[in-house]
Amino acid sequence: MNKQAFYFFLFTTILFSSNSIAQKSEEKSNQKVARLFRTQSILELRMSYSNNELRKNTNDSTYIKSTISYKEDDTWKKIDVELSARGNFRRERCYFVPVKVKIKKSKSKGTLFKNQKKLKLVVPCLNTKDMNDNVLKEFIAYKFYENISKYNFKTRLVQISLSEIKGKSKKEHTLKGLLIEDDKNVADRFKARVVGRSIHPLKQDDITSIQNAFFQYMIGNVDFSIAKLHNAKLFYIDKKIIPVPYDFDMNGFVDPSYETVSSRPKNSFLINKVTERKFRGYRRDVKLFEQVRQEFLKNKTAFIAIIDGFENQFENQSEYDKAKEYIVDFFKILENDKSFKSEILDEMR
Repeated sequence: MNKQAFYFFLFTTILFSSNSIAQKSEEKSNQKVARLFRTQSILELRMSYSNNELRKNTNDSTYIKSTISYKEDDTWKKIDVELSARGNFRRERCYFVPVKVKIKKSKSKGTLFKNQKKLKLVVPCLNTKDMNDNVLKEFIAYKFYENISKYNFKTRLVQISLSEIKGKSKKEHTLKGLLIEDDKNVADRFKARVVGRSIHPLKQDDITSIQNAFFQYMIGNVDFSIAKLHNAKLFYIDKKIIPVPYDFDMNGFVDPSYETVSSRPKNSFLINKVTERKFRGYRRDVKLFEQVRQEFLKNKTAFIAIIDGFENQFENQSEYDKAKEYIVDFFKILENDKSFKSEILDEMR
């Protein structure tokens, strides 16, 4: 077994075993994952649309009609969809516009996309040499969180053959992308409901909130708020308020070439560049922080295996090396009592 095959085997074994932080057992029937997200294999897509049309002519309520062709069982199949642009920052600054995909129930019936009414499609921002590696690292961040909490957004890595319409001509692109399930599907899996209003973080579930804070610190992310529901959703599950994060493109782990210290004004006072870490968790019982610390340390091998399992999918070795080193540095902080106190405990809000 070669190195990449060994690490991928280790990654999949750890991710779906009972040894993960969430101590996953077989999911109950009400927590079934949709077929689209049950496998880790890369889904091949063919798409054709105009970035300029998406940017200028769509919004939260306006879509353009299109199709997506996808490869399943060595056969290409096609589904009718509607597309719109999403995200203010990327809409204004990126070459490739992030996409929201809407699918009518009548069109998805009997397909791989069954019951997927809305999906987020993450694509690279700029047309640069690191663009696909940036998306891959964001996908890995989602895999990290699956190993931290059972309450998460399911994702699927895709390879997109994009024919970009530019007037009367077309420009061909080969992109890595990322499909993210809709929050309503997450709620269905847990017989939960989406909470559509802000709730103070200290009224949210303690352990899940601390796990989320550790995760955000691990990937070097300050571009979120579980208080203001920025890049986070709240779910009411088993009489608890559970925060679930998403959108992990602007942080130290991904370290994109278009980096900026968040669009949120307060964050510009926290760090000078995205690779700096700043703990943003709220003050809670220190014993709970120690419990989560030990959970992360116990699963250090799992996190490293996740990165190593994707090494051969990086287009640039340096991007893989930096990403792995960034996570290794996080565990050095956890392993050192003095660093853990100064960098995390003393920084509680």
